[in-house]
Amino acid sequence: MNAAPALLAYAAVVGVAAPRLMTHSAWPYRAPALGAAVWLALMVSFTLTVALAATQLAAPTEHLHAGLLGLLHACGLGTEAAGPDPTTADRLAVAMPLAVVTAVVGAFLFHLARTGLVRARHRDRLDKVGVRCDRLHVTVLPHATPGAYCLPGFRSRIVVSDAAVRLLTEEQLDAVLAHERAHVAGRHHLLLAAADGFATVFPRLPLARLGREQTAVLLEMIADDGALRRHPREVLATAMYEMAAGRAPEGALTVGGSTALLRMKRILGPHRAPHPALRGSMASAAVAVPLLPLLVACPPGL
Repeated sequence: MNAAPALLAYAAVVGVAAPRLMTHSAWPYRAPALGAAVWLALMVSFTLTVALAATQLAAPTEHLHAGLLGLLHACGLGTEAAGPDPTTADRLAVAMPLAVVTAVVGAFLFHLARTGLVRARHRDRLDKVGVRCDRLHVTVLPHATPGAYCLPGFRSRIVVSDAAVRLLTEEQLDAVLAHERAHVAGRHHLLLAAADGFATVFPRLPLARLGREQTAVLLEMIADDGALRRHPREVLATAMYEMAAGRAPEGALTVGGSTALLRMKRILGPHRAPHPALRGSMASAAVAVPLLPLLVACPPGL
């Protein structure tokens, strides 16, 4: 039985229906790390679904088991029992899914490399105009607007404007720096590059557009929660208010910006963690969703 129709239907659910359901749910903002994991799982699942659907469309009469054996045989890993040498159709059935996966992985690596070069150039400029503050372990940049951001990745750097140093209290500044350090420690730039790469390959897909937007918001909330482990909510929220107008250069992550108001409301509002049953089910979904395309393409017993 050809699984292409079932795979395409599943792709529509993951690529269109699931992201709209996620954006209308409140729980991701209450558990942002779990929410970001589910968004990433949906992207991985959609990529595998499209790859498997391409295999089925290229070889509609072949079962997935045969396609996998053909892939091993084409790569020289099979035995004589695997069958004769692959035909052009067999090679096409292998090339198409590989092209899908390669495109997504390649786009991720491209965005990672591009933003890495942007950050490296910015670090060079900071070495010329910024002042290293050993007490705070940051670079202080002369600027009239209060702001702070981090340059994650290789040779990570946290930057604070001198206006922010003058305006914020010591506790507020410590909370802001804790937020930026959470970005660096969590390697959040990798998740952003993954979301950007997926959106590059599937630009019109709701999962790509909404996933990239929501991943950026959730990563900021994760960094907020990291700062809140050591600082009161009012302190961080006040610092965010003072620095809401601050902007970060390309490739950087900032405590202010366009999401500051949403995050301040979250910080100052009632804090309700998701029900343990919901948290458990969403964690299970984050693990299981990437595997579902295999079950759709090759259901047990067939």
